[in-house]
Amino acid sequence: MTSSVAPSRKLLLVVDAPSLLHRNHHARAHTRILDRSGRPAWALHGMLRQIIECIDGFAPDAVVFGLDDRTSSKRRDAYPDYKAGRAPKDPELIDQLERAGALLDALGLATVTPPGLEADDVNAAAATWAGRHGWSCVIVTSDRDAFAQISEHTQVLRLIDGGIHGSPLLNPRSLQAMYGVASTNYLAYAALRGDASDNLPGVAGIGEKTAAALLAAAGSMTAAWADIDHDEGRTLAAALDAWSLDAGGRRLGAGVVRRLSAPGARERYDFNVSMMAGHDDIDLGLTPEVPGTPGLLPLDIERVSRVVGFLNVEATTDLAVRVLTGEPASRSGR
Repeated sequence: MTSSVAPSRKLLLVVDAPSLLHRNHHARAHTRILDRSGRPAWALHGMLRQIIECIDGFAPDAVVFGLDDRTSSKRRDAYPDYKAGRAPKDPELIDQLERAGALLDALGLATVTPPGLEADDVNAAAATWAGRHGWSCVIVTSDRDAFAQISEHTQVLRLIDGGIHGSPLLNPRSLQAMYGVASTNYLAYAALRGDASDNLPGVAGIGEKTAAALLAAAGSMTAAWADIDHDEGRTLAAALDAWSLDAGGRRLGAGVVRRLSAPGARERYDFNVSMMAGHDDIDLGLTPEVPGTPGLLPLDIERVSRVVGFLNVEATTDLAVRVLTGEPASRSGR
C-alpha cells in the first residue's frame, strides 16, 4: 500500500464492509475471537483492525462504511438468478454481518445501507460525492467491481492475501498496466466478459483478453456499437486487426464483429451494464461542515475505548484509541 493521495485535498475513505467481513471470517476463524458477551467476533475484529491500519496510513478526514441491504435486492428482483450458485453463508459470518452496522455506528463512524442495494453502490456514490466536493477518495475492498470508480481523484485499495500493507493501491495508470483497460472503460470491460461470481454470463465468445483488445482498438463500446450499426463493423474490424497485429497477435476483427453482431449479444451487454453499474445517487449523509457528525474524524475517545474494548482484544483497543482519536494528517500537517 503506497498512498498517492494529493495532500492539499481532503480525503474520504470508503469501506466495503461485507467484502472485508467475508475475507476476515475465512482468514481468522481459527482465532475463535469472542466479544465480551461470548459471541463470534473474529470477522468484526479483523475488519476493524484493517480499517484502523488504513486510517493510520491514509489519515482520512471522513470514513464511510457501505453495507448490503440484507432484506431486499433490486438486482435480484430484476434477475432472480443474481448471485445464484454461491455457497450458503456460515451462520457465524451471518451473525457478524448483521452486527457490523451497530458496531460501526456506536463508534461514531458513518454507515450507509441503501434500500435494495449493496456496498458496491455506496462505493460509487462516495466516489461521485468526492469528485463533486473536491475531495480525494480511497475505496477499500476485495471486489473488482470497484475498479469502475477509479479516476484521477479515486483510488481502490484492493485487499488480497498480503493484507493492508501488501495490497495494491490502484489508480488509472496501474489499472491500465494490470488489465490493459482504461478506468473509464472498466464497466464496459466487465459487462463484456461477465462475472461468474454474480452469475452474469458475458457476451458469448468475448473473454477478458478479447474484451481488453476490443476496447483498446475501438476506444469505447459506444463507438463499437455505432460502427456495427452503420458500417457492419468494417472500421471496427480493421482497427482490431491493426491493434492485434501490432501487439504480435493474430487478426481478431472479423471474429469479434461476428460475436458482437450475434442475436442477443447487445442485449446481454446492456443487461450486464445495468446490473453492474453502481447507483451513484445515494445520499451518504456526510456533512463535513458540521463538526461531530458521523463519519468525521477524530472520534470520541471514550466511545472508541468502550466499543472497541467490547471486542476483547486489548492491543486493538490501544491502537484504535491512538489512531481514531487523533487529528487527520490533512489538518495536523503530519
